[in-house]
Amino acid sequence: MHELSICRSIADIVHRHAGDRPVQAVHLRVGALRQIVPETLVYCWSLMTESSRLAGSQLQVERIAAAIRCRSCGHSQTLDTPILSCARCGADGVEIVAGEEFLITSLELAEV
Repeated sequence: MHELSICRSIADIVHRHAGDRPVQAVHLRVGALRQIVPETLVYCWSLMTESSRLAGSQLQVERIAAAIRCRSCGHSQTLDTPILSCARCGADGVEIVAGEEFLITSLELAEV
């Protein structure tokens, strides 16, 4: 379960940016092509933070769909399955344009 180590890294980043201010929520964007299960990530966050300064904070995960663009015909499409070929012309020369994201987009901090 690598989500636990990911949560530790997120917590380190949050601590650096929040300082001593209480954190209410951490907002993330996670691409569908990342090997991360959002529900497991949220569960691990609650376990990892329960006895820390981040206790009670919420991890809000926005899932970003995978999308590709064909280098041959220029067709763009969202992927329902991880098959990296163009639905229009069948070419496998595609560029991933979305779905590999993993970033903290914002923190909700409590007033002190």
